[in-house]
Amino acid sequence: MTHTDNRIKRRVLHREIAGTIGLLTDDHDFRAMRRYRSFTFDDHATYLKHVEALLRARALQGSHTTVALFDPEEYADFCTRKDLDPDTPSSRSRFTAQIAATGPTLPYDGRPLADLLPALVDEAVRQATWEYATTLLARLGACTSCGEDIGRAAFTRAAELLVRILDTASPGDRHLVCSVTGPPETLVAALHITGDRAAPELDETEALEFTTVLALGLATESPGGLVIRTTAPGTPDRVYGWRMRSYGLEPLTAGEVFDAYCTDVESGDLISPESNVDYCTPPDLGEENPTQGHRH
Repeated sequence: MTHTDNRIKRRVLHREIAGTIGLLTDDHDFRAMRRYRSFTFDDHATYLKHVEALLRARALQGSHTTVALFDPEEYADFCTRKDLDPDTPSSRSRFTAQIAATGPTLPYDGRPLADLLPALVDEAVRQATWEYATTLLARLGACTSCGEDIGRAAFTRAAELLVRILDTASPGDRHLVCSVTGPPETLVAALHITGDRAAPELDETEALEFTTVLALGLATESPGGLVIRTTAPGTPDRVYGWRMRSYGLEPLTAGEVFDAYCTDVESGDLISPESNVDYCTPPDLGEENPTQGHRH
């Protein structure tokens, strides 16, 4: 076998190796990494240009690359736990390999880095929200009166409510937002569903996160709400929702939904309503006594 054949085979294998790049998404994180002498970039903008050039080059070569969120504080903790020198490229590579397996990641799909960065941050927020909500549900323990796991029961109830909401929704695309207010911050989860009821198309991870946040609100009876927007060709969008109340959902009036959508959250000023949108009361979810029965 000639040297030329060997080089060709190595190039073929190189294209089959999946890679991960740990990305510093903002100036604050970038400045934190500049304390390491082996990190040789001087400014964030130049760093991002080089990252984007590398991503494009790998894509042109047919290589698959995943982009991960690189957190300098988590990196320093990782090096301490593993007894690694943080000021070496090899340590950064080991940390990147770990976050590729456990942290928020996105595949590089050719979009500009300016569009990929917000999507990566959103993915990180989604994962952190789900992990936090899951932890809080697990801490609730068992019901003192019946012994049932409170978190598991709340998740089951949240899943049942979600099914009812989707079954009663108008035809078309459905976008749901659930928010739960509580210390130390408000948790928000979104779920987007396309297709008809017989064959809905949704992201299963997104659905799990949404159900978990809803379950937390139900289990803790925290202030919160759920709003759905349905969109179909040739008809106005329909927007309606519920507030969380007594281990269930209480319908919002059309006026309450209108006020929620047409009021600036920070200033309290009125916002002009969108055209071709109906703010309405929700359909009946089919619960005879939604606020009664066994509660944990």
